[in-house]
Amino acid sequence: MANELDEVSGPVDAGGRDVNVISRQIPVQIGTGSLIFEIALWTVIPIIGLVALLTDALPRPYSLGLLVLGALPGLIFQFMKVFALAYLRKLQQKIQADASQIDNYLEQRVVILNNVVGLVAKAIDLDKDVMKSVAAYRSGHNADAARNEASQKIDGMFSRISLAVEAYPDLKAQAVIADAMRQNSYLQKEVTAARTLYNDTVGMWNQDIFAWPTKQIVAARAGYTTRIPFTASAETKAAARGVFF
Repeated sequence: MANELDEVSGPVDAGGRDVNVISRQIPVQIGTGSLIFEIALWTVIPIIGLVALLTDALPRPYSLGLLVLGALPGLIFQFMKVFALAYLRKLQQKIQADASQIDNYLEQRVVILNNVVGLVAKAIDLDKDVMKSVAAYRSGHNADAARNEASQKIDGMFSRISLAVEAYPDLKAQAVIADAMRQNSYLQKEVTAARTLYNDTVGMWNQDIFAWPTKQIVAARAGYTTRIPFTASAETKAAARGVFF
């Protein structure tokens, strides 16, 4: 049997393919089969014990044992659901902690941005609307979508400042600006690492809430949905396709 995907002789997509993160949260749902499964855990063995008791198919003590202990699988599964709910709640807290770490680094970048913006304001035309967005971000508008948007705007502002610094030797020579840009470079690496950690945790959440039966049943009844990972802006992706050398 030949390989389904042959990287040597298979058809090649010469044009390549771009991928994008879909901004959509998928709710967790369960069907009738899950309900039947749960009911069966509580009832199948007791029913077998009852039938055996009525028909004398098994010795009476065995039949009574099946009746008494038959609900044990259902009881065990109930405890499993309790533990699954606790796990998912704990994972939610980790997602929040990872997101907060991104916020911390972005906050530091905003502080640096505010420190240098006055020094370069005369050299470049700063976008007041962007600065207002950054200020709003600092005031606590840190939902997932707002965090992603603010991060992209901060990246854009630093890119423009970097271009201005390169274009104006007097600015480039200022120690304050040079130090600020070094700090920004360091923080950008930390932001990247924090985003990776956040996305890893989100990926874990998106997989675990569909782990049938326990976690998926719990997630569906709790109304949980998938989460959208941190994404790059269209502008950043377009710039990455550019020719640098």
